[in-house]
Amino acid sequence: MPIDDWPSADRPREKLLAAGAKALSESELLAIWLGTGTRGASAVELARGLLTDFGSLRALLVADQDRLCRHRGIGAARYAQLQAALELARRHHLEALKAGPPLTSPRLAGDYLRAELRDRDYEVFCCLYLDSRHRLTGFEELFAGTIDGASVHPREVVKRALARRAAAVILAHNHPSGVAEPSRADEVITQRLRDALALVDIRVVDHLIVGEGACVSLAERGLL
Repeated sequence: MPIDDWPSADRPREKLLAAGAKALSESELLAIWLGTGTRGASAVELARGLLTDFGSLRALLVADQDRLCRHRGIGAARYAQLQAALELARRHHLEALKAGPPLTSPRLAGDYLRAELRDRDYEVFCCLYLDSRHRLTGFEELFAGTIDGASVHPREVVKRALARRAAAVILAHNHPSGVAEPSRADEVITQRLRDALALVDIRVVDHLIVGEGACVSLAERGLL
């Protein structure tokens, strides 16, 4: 039966407007994103099929274009819409950080960093730039690949921090393995960056490592 023929209280869009987004199941939320179903399947049925095929909402959201577009009812347009929605969510997190309190505890950035980096299948090194009162002024991805002394260049980090007029920085990178424990290479590059930035009076507040379900602080480990 088409969704238009369902009782009003059961239609995902009307249900959201009446009770709020939290009242909807994952398949109902996906159905609103899909907008329409396919021949013989409503948007809700198509959404349920996607969740079943991918195993979880997270696996669906991070699927690459080729895999997602192989699913019936999903093409380049819907993939683009999904990526746009995810990017809006990330920018919302970043905007909230900028408007929020000073990052006296770098873990306040943890939610944003997990949303931004957790599902990357390669390592990304980035900086959160802070002003003299430790308020966030910007975020930037600087390097991609294996994070070691050969791939992270202190000169470039110093250059970018000066260009952003940063008084302090929080360094961050992800571990695609999901294990957030710092390696010896992580400790070495942190010390090199701390020393290089100190020469231009920019403080390294912390270096955060994002894993599957954790965000480890090197400062809290006494490694900074």
